[in-house]
Amino acid sequence: MLNALGIVTTVVVGVMVGVEFSVAFVINRILGALPEDSGQLGRAHGGRMLGAVMPVWYIGSLVLAAIWAVAGWDRPGAGLVVTAGALLIVSVVMSILLLVPINNRTKKWTPENRPADWKEQMNRWDRWHYVRVAVIIVAFTLLVTALA
Repeated sequence: MLNALGIVTTVVVGVMVGVEFSVAFVINRILGALPEDSGQLGRAHGGRMLGAVMPVWYIGSLVLAAIWAVAGWDRPGAGLVVTAGALLIVSVVMSILLLVPINNRTKKWTPENRPADWKEQMNRWDRWHYVRVAVIIVAFTLLVTALA
């Protein structure tokens, strides 16, 4: 049962890492290359769509890692799972304090109502997102290592 929990946790976190990596290094670059206001409108739509799904995914990943850590406390690799869980906590805190406030503003923007510094705010979100992606990649790597 513990092996199944480890596999499920690792897959859930791994897919989350893939989505967030794709947003950072593929989707946002595609949107940035679109003409006129299309990129900003696409990012606003993505913020609404992913903004609804990602909190559940992040918290769910953290809960799964916590359950795995508690259930396997006496097993090899428990320290790796605990460390991965701590990094997932960091990613949730980063999201709440740094990324969500920006996302909550940008998802409501249209070309008619966006502020003058909208590109700067998008760039700030991107920079924090790169850091968050790095944090969850390390957490994922630790979970894979614990599974092995």
